[in-house]
Amino acid sequence: MNKVILMGRLTRDPEVRYSQGDQATAVARYTLAVDRRFKRDGDQQTADFINCVAFGRSGEFAEKYFHKGIKIAVTGRIQTGSYTNQEGQKVYTTDVVVEEQEFAESKAASEQSGGFQPMGRPEPSAAAGDGFMNIPDGIDEELPFN
Repeated sequence: MNKVILMGRLTRDPEVRYSQGDQATAVARYTLAVDRRFKRDGDQQTADFINCVAFGRSGEFAEKYFHKGIKIAVTGRIQTGSYTNQEGQKVYTTDVVVEEQEFAESKAASEQSGGFQPMGRPEPSAAAGDGFMNIPDGIDEELPFN
């Protein structure tokens, strides 16, 4: 099984190109900065930068709605390849071919963070002494549970 699930922020705006031919297909390439869970001794890097490629409607969606700093979740598969560069050296590539992609935070949260900084854990605006947020009186009937 080849399945990848990632959540991270775009390092730059997606680069979108269209294939040649009668039915041009969008090909969007972007890089996700995915935070590492643990920091190793002596390792300064706290994120991995993972190349992603989205085809067709997913590529068009990325072109229209994604931009640098936005937090997204991606599901896809790993694809490896290679090519020979202009100097005659063989270059190996690893990409995540996107099967699903979606926003991982609200538009307001993205704008609040400037779209670039990771969001910290939000603090409740009106916390009671027990650490739970107070619910205003009179909205009991609007809650989906009792």
